[in-house]
Amino acid sequence: MSTTTDAAAAGTSTTYTYTPTATSGSSTNADMGATQDRFLKLLVAQLTNQDPMNPMDNAQMTTQIAQINTVTGIQQLNTTVSGLATQLTATLGMQASALVGHTVEGEGNTLAVDPETKLGTGAFELNGPASSVVVSISTADGKSLGSINLGTMAAGAHDFSWDSSSYTGTGALKFSVEATNKGAAVTSTTLTKGVVTSVGSDSGGALTLTLNNGSKVPYSQVKSIS
Repeated sequence: MSTTTDAAAAGTSTTYTYTPTATSGSSTNADMGATQDRFLKLLVAQLTNQDPMNPMDNAQMTTQIAQINTVTGIQQLNTTVSGLATQLTATLGMQASALVGHTVEGEGNTLAVDPETKLGTGAFELNGPASSVVVSISTADGKSLGSINLGTMAAGAHDFSWDSSSYTGTGALKFSVEATNKGAAVTSTTLTKGVVTSVGSDSGGALTLTLNNGSKVPYSQVKSIS
């Protein structure tokens, strides 16, 4: 808001300055009411003490009113958006909880091992065709347990399996993919499969799914559900 001068008092002047600022989405209705109240008091003071020989311009007053309306509108919009975000998070949480007991596939490099057959399974996506694809299996601390040469593969998603019966440890098994096409590296994304055992959230509040193989998959990165 602009500045006006109080010329009503003899030989003295008082300056009124008001600069509206938008507050965060956590502003309450009481905050907005207090802001409007301060604005109206300042506006009345300006009108009461304005110089009769140089009154406030109508356009100036309109601009000031528009400014406070804009700030109030932003505060109300922030409150509305915050409410919608809360509702959306609750809805996503309900949807994610329905996945408990289902098998999902998402980004991750943990091998899913069947406790009865000892067969480990995993998947990956190739961003392009590859003339050579090798999957390496290791323990969680990086100890190599073997590799699988899958040869030539087309771009897209692929599954693989590995016999883990020779592994006597108890920790989760990891895998990595090395793909090349005539010597040039091909980008790949490792995918983990497992049954959802619980639903939670990470440090940023994003939903995550905990699988029976011990890995955690962000809900937003789930590729398939069965």
